[in-house]
Amino acid sequence: MTETGPRALPRRAGALVFGAVFLCASCGMVYELALIAIGSYLLGNAVVQASIVLSVMVFAMGIGALLSKRLVGRAAAGFAVIELALGLLGGMSVVLLYTSFAWLQAYTLALVILALLIGGLIGAEIPLLMNLLQQIRQRRASDEVADMFAADYVGGLVGGLVFPFLLLPTLGLLKGTLVTGAVNAVVGSVVVLWLFRDTIARRVRRMLTAGLALVLALLAATWVFSDEIEVTSRQQLYSAPIIHAERTPYQEIVLTRLEPRDDTRLFLNGNLQLSSTDEYRYHEALVHPVMAPDANGATPKRVLVLGGGDGMAVRELLKYPVEQITLVDLDPAMTRLARTNPRLRELNRGSLDDPRVRIVNDDAFSYLRSNAGASGARVQFDAIVQDLPDPSNEALAKLYSVEMFGMARNALAPQGRMVVQSTSPYFARDAYWCIGATLREAGFATSGYHVDVPSFGDWGFFLVSRPGEAGAAAGGQADPQAPGGPPVAMSPTLTDLRFLTPEVLAGARAFPRDAGYRPVKVSTLLEPAVMEYHRKGWRTY
Repeated sequence: MTETGPRALPRRAGALVFGAVFLCASCGMVYELALIAIGSYLLGNAVVQASIVLSVMVFAMGIGALLSKRLVGRAAAGFAVIELALGLLGGMSVVLLYTSFAWLQAYTLALVILALLIGGLIGAEIPLLMNLLQQIRQRRASDEVADMFAADYVGGLVGGLVFPFLLLPTLGLLKGTLVTGAVNAVVGSVVVLWLFRDTIARRVRRMLTAGLALVLALLAATWVFSDEIEVTSRQQLYSAPIIHAERTPYQEIVLTRLEPRDDTRLFLNGNLQLSSTDEYRYHEALVHPVMAPDANGATPKRVLVLGGGDGMAVRELLKYPVEQITLVDLDPAMTRLARTNPRLRELNRGSLDDPRVRIVNDDAFSYLRSNAGASGARVQFDAIVQDLPDPSNEALAKLYSVEMFGMARNALAPQGRMVVQSTSPYFARDAYWCIGATLREAGFATSGYHVDVPSFGDWGFFLVSRPGEAGAAAGGQADPQAPGGPPVAMSPTLTDLRFLTPEVLAGARAFPRDAGYRPVKVSTLLEPAVMEYHRKGWRTY
């Protein structure tokens, strides 16, 4: 049965329809951003995730607009059904994708299907709303289109701002989309049931009312069990029991513990950061070469640590008579956990509570960019320890760029040294040597070395200084293209070590043929070559 225009409508019926356009557009924008965000959380590479979501959804919106012509004769009921379906699918999208990732290992397929369905439903909205407006008032088509798209675009703006600044901080990704779905379903169906109730058969009105109740019930039930769903799905991703998990504005932090081996592991966004069974190997190799005494027997007094919010690198630094350690870590939740979690405190020996340690919760790139004293003179450090996550996405790749290393060079005192964790020269060979090439492009002399960390595999570092300011490296140069870098050595008097010895360091300078130097590009902000090298290297592991 074809609907006819209502004979008696509220005085502001047009404004109510435009209000529905505004809110539905806001909800649609939230769905798009949520699909991009969950993909970035789970897989990284925000550019790829955004490209998939936006391109698929725009294509689907065109298909939805074409298919909406079949509903023109039943525009009011059709619009209500579409909004109910959109509220349910959009509201459940994060839950469906997270469970697909954890249980089915079919994330990309699920993402494409959801983007097609949600995009198709969004595309059908505007044609049907135009039809409803024509039932309410008679105006030129160009005026109606202009008003309609204005409300739609402004709604998209509001949704785009509400998502990162309100929904994510207050409700989180999963519950935020559930609330958005509920708002979408209520607005779309209630506007139709109220404004066009006289043109819709009673049976259809009852079905729409029942549909709204069902959608809200499903969304409410998912809200109630959302914590259990998230915990169960998250545990599926880890081989050991989870003892702590939290989602911060920056990352997901997970601690697991396997009792028989007493193996506590820290994961950030699903990537292993440390294992208590062998983290000392990594952190001793990272810290002690950069803290080696100079020719006069002096060790660095002012040290900057970029990353390292778990406190393990600081633990090693405190074995020296340092005057001040400035720890720059983006996430206050990470440094807070390192100070309060009993297991992490046991591992880092309460290092972050030492009075010589100053914690700055800031992005390492931003910190170096704004690094200046009250007089305007740039603060300089005797040693810099860059203990940041691997360059697996755009945000992290900038921390391994020429621009980043150039700012670090300016923050380094004369005769100072810096060490950079540089991923695996075996698993990500080109990424490792790209970091070395990028450091040299930024004006450093480099010395590469690597050690075995069982939970990571073969792991590499670069010790760097300004050319000629820290002496020539002992032994042969691992990279034949590089000038002599600083000596990779350590204090011979240290006794509180479990792994590192001068002999181990001497062997760490030698690279096997399958992990040795080969020519690579440098990495910059605009051309993050290290990210592509890293992805290609780890793709098969």
